[in-house]
Amino acid sequence: MDKHAKIYVAGHRGLVGSAIVRNLTLRGYHSLIVRTHGELDLERQSDVRTFFESERPEYVFLAAAKVGGIHANTAYPAEFIYNNLLIAVNVIEAAYRCGVRKLLFLGSSCIYPKDAPQPIREEYLLTGVLEPTNAPYAVAKIAGIKLCQSYNRQFGTDFISVMPTNLYGVNDTYHLENSHVLPALIHRFHDAKTQGSAQVAAWGTGTPRREFLYADDCADACVFLMQEYSGNDIINIGTGEDLTIRELTELVAQTVGYHGEIVWDSSQPDGMRRKLLDVSRIHALGWRHRYSLEDGLRLAYEDFLRRFGM
Repeated sequence: MDKHAKIYVAGHRGLVGSAIVRNLTLRGYHSLIVRTHGELDLERQSDVRTFFESERPEYVFLAAAKVGGIHANTAYPAEFIYNNLLIAVNVIEAAYRCGVRKLLFLGSSCIYPKDAPQPIREEYLLTGVLEPTNAPYAVAKIAGIKLCQSYNRQFGTDFISVMPTNLYGVNDTYHLENSHVLPALIHRFHDAKTQGSAQVAAWGTGTPRREFLYADDCADACVFLMQEYSGNDIINIGTGEDLTIRELTELVAQTVGYHGEIVWDSSQPDGMRRKLLDVSRIHALGWRHRYSLEDGLRLAYEDFLRRFGM
C-alpha cells in the first residue's frame, strides 16, 4: 500500500479498528478515512453506497461489528446475526461497486465447529456443528467470508478474510456482563480490589482452554496480510498458545492486585471446551505475535485505569 493511499478503517473506535488506525499511523499512512456510527450507519445500504461513491477508498479494513461475550450472545442473538449480516453485505458490496483495490474482512475464531480438532486449522470451517452460545454471530461472520470468496471468484476482487483468536487490549469494552471474558475479569477484580471484597465469582468451571491475542498484535497481522497476502483461503491470527480459564483468572487477579478468594459458579456455561488456533499458515508467511499475555494484561489494565479514572 502506498503511503498516500486512501484507507478506510470501518469500526475505528472499536478494539481492533482503533489498533489498526494506530498501526497504520505509526507506519506513516496519512490518508486514513474513518467515520463514527453517528456519521455513517453501516447497516443502511444507501448511506454506505453514498459514502463509498464519495470517498472512493482504495483499501478497506472491515473491523466494524456487534460483538460480546457469552452473556451478550445468548441474550441478543437476533441482533448479533442481523446487525453483522447487514454490515458485511453493505460494505463488501459497496467496496466491489466502487472498485476498492483490496478489502480485509475481520472474522472470528468462533466460526469453527465446537468439536473441531485442536489446534483448529482453517480448513475445518463448516465441517461440524457450531457452538450454540455464539452460533448467530458465527453464521454472520461465515456469511462475510463466503461473500468475499464469492466476489473474488465472480468479479476478480481481492477481498481477504482473517480469523483472529480471542482479543483484548487498549480500548476494550469492560461491561461486567456483555463484554468478553478477559475485560470482564479485569473490571470485576478491580471493583473487588477497590471495594475490599473477600470473594469474586467467576463463571463456569474454569477448565476450558482459551488463546488470547493482544489487539495491537492483531492489527499488525492485519496490516501485514493486507500487504503480503492475496487469496481465497482464510487466515488464522493468534499466538498458538493457550491456557485454562482458571489460569487466566488467576493471572488477571495478580495483574490487578486482588488477593481475595475466587469462587467458581459452575451453573454458568463454559462454552467450547478448547479453542486454540493453528497459526502455521500465517507463521509461514512471516508474521508472529510480539506481546506476551503478561505484558498485554499489564497494558490492558493500565488502559482500563486511564479510561475510567479508578
